[in-house]
Amino acid sequence: MSNITYEYIKTNKDIQTYISFADAALSSIGYTEHSNAHVERAAAAAFMILDTLGYDARTCELAQIAAYMHDIGNVINRVEHAQTGAVMAFRLLDRLGMPADEIASVVSAIGNHDEHSASPVTPIAAALIIADKSDVRRSRVRGENGKAFVPSSENLAADIHDRVNYAVENSQLMFSADKKELILSLKIDLKISSVMEYFEIFLSRMSVCRTAAASLGVIFGLVINNSRIL
Repeated sequence: MSNITYEYIKTNKDIQTYISFADAALSSIGYTEHSNAHVERAAAAAFMILDTLGYDARTCELAQIAAYMHDIGNVINRVEHAQTGAVMAFRLLDRLGMPADEIASVVSAIGNHDEHSASPVTPIAAALIIADKSDVRRSRVRGENGKAFVPSSENLAADIHDRVNYAVENSQLMFSADKKELILSLKIDLKISSVMEYFEIFLSRMSVCRTAAASLGVIFGLVINNSRIL
């Protein structure tokens, strides 16, 4: 087993730099927040999923590491960022001395997380897919020039992604009591965005979450405003 822990990865200055620059690149082209807040939430969710399902501690930690590093490829380009991020992660983890089998688990998950090419090739990849795609929340919406987003009828009307994310007042990813279902529960302000608009931009993501959950032997469910949608 490697001594490269999730806590160490979080403090690695090179990895922090790539996360920061990748988020800045996405900000410049109008994408929602992909900073430490996003990757830390994804890491926590990926760990929760595999830990709840009884996977061993190191597998759960590798899922955390993969989730924390999954978006660094955006520093190169948004297009095929999963694959470029996997190559970057390989070089970083190899230089840190992580064993090949653990690197393979991490880069395979990173390379398969984007919904356009996602595939739950391993339990770690499946957990990362769900953790990443389920991070929808108001605080991911950016204002102009990196400032806090100040909602108005004009800027909410201008971008459906901002509108749908800003409408989400609360989100929670959790298992049912019998652990047979993994449920994303959202509270949406319907005055800002409709449920139909949510599906307009997130349908492909919810579809890949269902596939990923099925590979883990569970059902992916979606609840919006206390109503079961999936």
